[in-house]
Parts: sequence; structure tokens; C-alpha cells
Amino acid sequence: MRLSRPGAVALLALAGLTRSAAGQPQGLPPILREVGFDQRLGEAVPLDIALRDEAGRSVRLGDYFGKKPVVLSLVYYECPMLCTLTLNGLVGALKPLQFEVGKEFEVVTVSFEPKDTAALAAAKKQAYLGRYQRAGAEAGWHFLTGDPAQIERLTRAVGFRYVWDERTHQYAHPSGIVVLTPEGRLARYLYGVEYAPRDLRFALIDATAGKIGSKVDSLILYCYEYDPATGKYGAALMRLLRVAGILTVLGLAAFVALMLRREQAPQALERSL
Repeated sequence: MRLSRPGAVALLALAGLTRSAAGQPQGLPPILREVGFDQRLGEAVPLDIALRDEAGRSVRLGDYFGKKPVVLSLVYYECPMLCTLTLNGLVGALKPLQFEVGKEFEVVTVSFEPKDTAALAAAKKQAYLGRYQRAGAEAGWHFLTGDPAQIERLTRAVGFRYVWDERTHQYAHPSGIVVLTPEGRLARYLYGVEYAPRDLRFALIDATAGKIGSKVDSLILYCYEYDPATGKYGAALMRLLRVAGILTVLGLAAFVALMLRREQAPQALERSL
């Protein structure tokens, strides 16, 4: 599924572009026609992709998978605007969550600019850990770099389409984050530069099939459904009606049981006398 608009939402908003009846942007600059996310829900990313961490050590993408869901963000560390907005939006969504980075889930930020260095990655990590301000997060939020071939493998697997703009000497790229299962399968895409903490929480619960979060979370999530076109969760009307119907039946049953007990109590007392 190709979804250019949500991935490039910030750029399209700045350009003030309109959309046709078919849903495609009108007047889109040619370079932005190649920018966006191609959703690959349910597909697995190659866990043998070779990268480098913020200390310059060789790592594999699979080092961050296996037990916890992973939030993946693709940026480049010297991006003058959109990447900063994306990372700011991510940390803004992380801070209100009861789930904590490194405990319930991992965050993996990868630069798609092969020229980015481990030093740049380390500086970004320090800056965003300072914004997040949760103890132990340094072990759960990873800032990585890589060689061109390995970066291409990752971006292709995720469906992240970006291009180099010779005119501005910058990358044109989509904005958004991706949530993956502990096994490395693509579970959810959240688009734009701001992410609702509720949507991120639901995405993490979905990615683990309810293994994290409370029973209340699972009940609330049952009443919402993920919309791939918007990358958001919305109320599922039929599910809400089912829950309301079940609660109504249970309430009536409890009321009837209470009334019967009240009627039977005097009779039991008379028999005892």
C-alpha cells in the first residue's frame, strides 16, 4: 500500500497543496512524488542488517529484537528541520507513556545518511535522553548509522522512500515512526511529526498481541481499530456497541439477581422463625 501523503505531511502542509477526488496530491513537486511510505504490514525486516551503534561498534539490527517490541525512526542527524520535528514528536509521545523505553520496548533510531558518524549519533542520543529524562533509557534507545547497502536494505524493507535534492542539498523524505513486533515484523505506521501517546500505546500493545499493558488496556483497545490510511486509531463503532450491549445485559442480570435476593430474604427469615 503506497501512502505518500501521511509520510510527507509536513512538506505538503507547508506547500499548501490540494488533493484530487482520487486522494492524490495535486501540484506535487516532482521530487516529492518519490517520497513516502509503502506500508508492508506483517512483513519481516532483515535482522541481519549490519549497522554501527553510537559508540562505533558493529551491531546487527536483530540485536534489538527478540523480547520486546521496537519503535523505529528513520532520520538523518544533520537534517535541518523535518528529522528534528520527527524526533521531538517521538519523545513528546514517549514521555506521557507508563511504558518505559528499555523496559517494555526498545527505540531504534537509524540515520539513512551514510556519511553520518557515530559521534553525531552519540550527540543525538545524549540530547534526546536529556529530553526524555527516564532512568535506564540509555540502554533502550539506540542511535545507529550504517553503510549505503545496509541502509538501503532497511529502508526498502520498511517501505521508506526518500530522495536527495541537489537543489537544496538536503534529503526529501517522509516523516513518521514504525512499530515492529519482537520478532521483527512490521506492525504499525504512525505518520507525521506529532504522535498521540494513545496511538503509540495501542501500537505497542498490538505489536505484542496484548502481552504488555493491563486488562483494561486490552478492553479499551478492543473498542478501537487501527486505520492504515491515517496511521491512527479510531473508535470501532460496532465493537463499542457490542461492549455496550454486553455491559447492559450484565447490568440487567445483576439488577434481577439483587431483586430476587431481596424478595427471598424475608421469606427465608419467616421460615427460620
